[in-house]
Amino acid sequence: MELYGLDSNPVPDGAVVGAIVTSDGVTLRYARWRATARRSLGTVCLFQGRGETIERYFEVVGDLRRRGFAVAAVDWRGQGGSERRLRDPRKGHVDSFEEYDRDLEAFMEQVALPDCPPPYFALAHSTGGLVCLRAVGQGRSRFTRMLLSAPLLGFGATRPSPAFSTRLAAFLTAIGLGEMRLPRSKAPPLASLPFEGNGLTSDPRRFARNVEIARDLPGIGIGAPTFGWLHAAARAMGEVADPDFGPAVTVPVLIVVGSLDRVISLPAIEEGVGQLRVGSQVVIAGARHDLMMERDSLREQFFAAFDAFIPGT
Repeated sequence: MELYGLDSNPVPDGAVVGAIVTSDGVTLRYARWRATARRSLGTVCLFQGRGETIERYFEVVGDLRRRGFAVAAVDWRGQGGSERRLRDPRKGHVDSFEEYDRDLEAFMEQVALPDCPPPYFALAHSTGGLVCLRAVGQGRSRFTRMLLSAPLLGFGATRPSPAFSTRLAAFLTAIGLGEMRLPRSKAPPLASLPFEGNGLTSDPRRFARNVEIARDLPGIGIGAPTFGWLHAAARAMGEVADPDFGPAVTVPVLIVVGSLDRVISLPAIEEGVGQLRVGSQVVIAGARHDLMMERDSLREQFFAAFDAFIPGT
């Protein structure tokens, strides 16, 4: 296993890269780094969104290490440098988010707990936020605190509506067509996405860097999700929306979202935060979905929220 750097996105020094195997036999790529600051504040476990890779977070890794944190990251199954399940490696697919649960468990038991300094904090984006929130709600968390960046608690407004799309995904999955990929028009590949009008970031330099990663490192990228993945995500979001879920979360949670995020549902976020026993929300005006890859003025607000919340007292 290795990490792949580009001139615009070099691999942070000191990376330890390897492979772990989940309880159901899936091989995952992980990476970890020691803190570069003299003081040690513990470990930030960095969890990416659907379709992302460790490489996209090299800049964030540096930000965290300079703050005094060790960093550990993993590619979810089916993406990045981790094992692909389907014959077409570009399809993003799981049958159930319980598969991601196994990824999280393997990563914590085989990487974070034995090799990284405590305490452990989760910094999770989008789909990763949903995976981590389910873990703490089900009592499977080892985290002291969690910061969720634009967690996937609901799909953003689309045409056709998210409700129609999820019903269609459930139907196609039920009749054995769950491995069909969503139409290209619903999930265009990042490598061909124009900057103008994109829903991810308002920063042209960071957008271009991520496009370059997708274009020049196609072996670690994936395309659109399958209808089966969409159905699995809808079921996982339904678990979190259950009225009994929020009170079961005892780990302090901070959710940070951008006011211009179109990928996720902001009303679903607000409703979810209201149900959490120890949860709060920060909205960054003018920010889009990829908060850690926004322009500097917005990104600084994100990390100001991080610094105020982690490590905590």
